[in-house]
Amino acid sequence: MTRVALPEDLRVQILEEARAVFPRECCGLLEGVREGEDFRVTAIHTVHNLASAPDRFEMEPSDQFAAHKTARANGHRLIGCYHSHPDGRAEPSAADKAGAGEEEFLWLIAAGNGLEAFVYRRGEFSAAGWMTPR
Repeated sequence: MTRVALPEDLRVQILEEARAVFPRECCGLLEGVREGEDFRVTAIHTVHNLASAPDRFEMEPSDQFAAHKTARANGHRLIGCYHSHPDGRAEPSAADKAGAGEEEFLWLIAAGNGLEAFVYRRGEFSAAGWMTPR
């Protein structure tokens, strides 16, 4: 099973961001490294949500570019994204499945006080487990 190392301060930051924009969805990108099957998140990059519907997210392209540039400068890459489901569950929705496309991409989904991890591969989302960050 794929595992994810996410420092506690970053987990808290994502959940706080989700609460701050409620009832809209928050969204952002995950900087880090892949270690075999596992992901190690080293930073998050908040991205402005352009979606007009409160239960969708559409990332601002200039924010995405800036996150990519910062990750590269840090010797990392963008390994995934995060967003919230304000009135939903911490699992991929039909809209998430329709919008996904990048193979081996980590998705963190916040709902309520929870945060769950999934990896998109071969057209499907697979649940990922958590591991203690180094």
